[in-house]
Amino acid sequence: MIKVEAMIRPQKLDGLKSALSEIGVSGMTVTDVRGSGKQKGFTQHYRGAEYTVNLLTKVKIEIVVHDDQAKAVVETISNTARTGEVGDGKIFLTPVLGCIRIRTGEEDDLAID
Repeated sequence: MIKVEAMIRPQKLDGLKSALSEIGVSGMTVTDVRGSGKQKGFTQHYRGAEYTVNLLTKVKIEIVVHDDQAKAVVETISNTARTGEVGDGKIFLTPVLGCIRIRTGEEDDLAID
């Protein structure tokens, strides 16, 4: 099993959910997060004062899939979330040692379906 974590632009979430559904992935966890990277934030003016916003709003998607699905999930995220501009986000892949469905006690591959 592989855990796919992606940080993407919030406006790309709806399109990504649809694209993942088309390849058979429906289970995911979505979290609103803030962070910084190469974008390094931006300067904004509010009521005549200038201030810097250096933590930008992103959406974090976490999906655990079978090993053979990971490549398709990564390609789908990359193709759907890409704008070509700095700040499109990152994708991280982590091996998952185990998984247990609390309701039934099913383990590992059976628990992620």
